[in-house]
Amino acid sequence: MDRSSSPGDELRAAVEARRELGPEFEDSLVEGFLEKMDSEIDRRVDERLAARAPAVRPSVAAGQRLALSIVSLALGVPSTVALALILDNPGFVLAVIWVGIIAVNFAFAGGGQHDRRR
Repeated sequence: MDRSSSPGDELRAAVEARRELGPEFEDSLVEGFLEKMDSEIDRRVDERLAARAPAVRPSVAAGQRLALSIVSLALGVPSTVALALILDNPGFVLAVIWVGIIAVNFAFAGGGQHDRRR
């Protein structure tokens, strides 16, 4: 449907074509009209969604955050078990390791936050 023609114009054209062609073409005329209306609705929805879409994408993908979390756990848990078995009092060392792991994960996940607010 042209942007210059309105849905009312399209409907009038379909009704006029039905008068000229007769009732045997009514189904195909109605289908054609509905396809034009469907395309027009899709176009308008796409325009509205494009207007609402954020201009800046996050800099860190969700997959990268998930991968870092998995790697952190895969390295942190065995390290915890190993230190618990090796050291008599591993509390302080374990606390430092896990605080570091958590800090790295927060820093990595928060890296794209500033871009989204602008």
